[in-house]
Amino acid sequence: MGPLLRKNLFMAIWGIDLGGTKIEGVILSSLDDTTPIVRQRIPTQGEKGYDHIISRIAEVLELLKSNSGLKPDQVGICTPGVLDPGSQTMKNCNSTALNGRPLLADLEKALQIPVKMANDANCFALAETHLGVVKQKAPHARTVFGIIMGTGVGGGIVTDGKILEGRHGIAGEWGHNFLDISGGPCYCGKTGCVETVIAGPSLERYYQQQTGEKKLLRQMVADQHTDKYAADTLERLYDQFGRALSVVINILDPDAIVIGGGVGNVEDLYTQGKERLAHYIFNNRVEVPILKPMLGDSAGVYGAAALVG
Repeated sequence: MGPLLRKNLFMAIWGIDLGGTKIEGVILSSLDDTTPIVRQRIPTQGEKGYDHIISRIAEVLELLKSNSGLKPDQVGICTPGVLDPGSQTMKNCNSTALNGRPLLADLEKALQIPVKMANDANCFALAETHLGVVKQKAPHARTVFGIIMGTGVGGGIVTDGKILEGRHGIAGEWGHNFLDISGGPCYCGKTGCVETVIAGPSLERYYQQQTGEKKLLRQMVADQHTDKYAADTLERLYDQFGRALSVVINILDPDAIVIGGGVGNVEDLYTQGKERLAHYIFNNRVEVPILKPMLGDSAGVYGAAALVG
């Protein structure tokens, strides 16, 4: 083993992505190399409860250690919710067994090493900044806004290579800004949130309200030239996307924007959506690049590793 390889292994960074159905771990030699030293995935089995989830995370860490022959001095963990800075308990988790629990303290007790945590949107933004499309196409970006548009709408902010968490731990959560009353009630208790208008299920619900029929978003995209209602639903997406994102840009004015999630696969979002954005921001042009992500499903686990990189 050469001295450079020994040095890289010694400085390896460890990340774990805690998802609703799977827990995935990775060891990277550095943030300059996305080729894993070891990568491991097991089912979460979240239905067995909070303590079982803790034990499964510990199991992934042990698998990484045994398959690599290495030992971590710390680990980053991507979570499906936020650690409240005040109470030090989890909130807004779609894996509901985590809500109200001191996950960070319990993980550090179980794993016996320091742990850094961030939610999935923050880890997405961090991964694409350090290892993905921002590094490739906007390497000098100081402020990056990472968007998640899928079954919900979320976001994360990276400034000077670090996650901006905020006083309440909710920085970047544009999905629960008010957008349009037509979105209807949101699970958060408010009405007309961004998420109720431009998330995937919200777009499909809007189409069904207009037609009485169900159609998946990807089918709307395929049928837009022959189905007026599909075209109208997509036009509404582009316009409301521009309107919602303009609020973020007016406040944050990021150097780069990356869109993840299923809705981000709609190609015209990057052209027509950006054109609508130009109508709403407090500027006479849109210069910020709106980028497609590069890391796919790896963003969570790579972002977790970047927390300690």
